[in-house]
Amino acid sequence: MAEVTLTVCTTCRAGAPTDEEGPRAGQLLYDALNAQDLPEGVTLRPVECLSACTRGCSMVLSGGAERWTYVYGDLKADEHVDDILTGARAYAATDDGLVPWRERPVVFRKQSVARIPPIISKEQDNKK
Repeated sequence: MAEVTLTVCTTCRAGAPTDEEGPRAGQLLYDALNAQDLPEGVTLRPVECLSACTRGCSMVLSGGAERWTYVYGDLKADEHVDDILTGARAYAATDDGLVPWRERPVVFRKQSVARIPPIISKEQDNKK
């Protein structure tokens, strides 16, 4: 299983007013994920901003130069932690980051913000 990074925006407000007290929604999502047993090969990483503010809470699944990277949004700590972990486990089990659509948790099917191609593609390797 390849090393995978699950990055969570901890500064996300998820639409809450800027003057609201208490932990931000992104920090709550990070804390909820951090309290779980992560799938084998998955590392959880907090960041201060993913610039996906209109789609918060947001997170990224990435894993090496030959994998697709995914950005997901509209996530909630009290609803999506199990699905995020299931999706991260499926992503980690692939060589290229491409999990068949029907095998992805619904939240990953419906709340994808972006799919970013690998830095090194198999097509490039074949052209060398």
